[in-house]
Amino acid sequence: MEGNKTINSIDEYIVQFPGEVQETLKKIRNVIKESAPDSVEKISYQMPTFYLHGNLVHFAANKNHIGFYPAPSGIEAFKHELSEFKSSKGAVQFPKDKPIPYGVISEIVKFRVAENKKKAEAKILKKKKPLEK
Repeated sequence: MEGNKTINSIDEYIVQFPGEVQETLKKIRNVIKESAPDSVEKISYQMPTFYLHGNLVHFAANKNHIGFYPAPSGIEAFKHELSEFKSSKGAVQFPKDKPIPYGVISEIVKFRVAENKKKAEAKILKKKKPLEK
């Protein structure tokens, strides 16, 4: 990424990388769009982000890997599927020299959509609940 240039869209983010990395980022973007069709694209923390009742997932290109950030719950729920990749509490690293597990990404995104919808519904129910005396 260049200096302190502010990125305003996922397209702007992707275009700054070499062709092969751009293709991977575009595929990840498409997998996320298909898995969360109601989500909104934005840039958050200078990374491509998909938002639906809160942030769903972020992704980013790094020197030797593609970072995928599905929140700690997304990592925990799929720790078996992600076991061959380096991961931390809320992130997983997909090495650029290995195949990207697009199917797992799709499943994680669908999991995060369900999780965020459930949280949003719980908030709505909480607001509707009359105050008890």
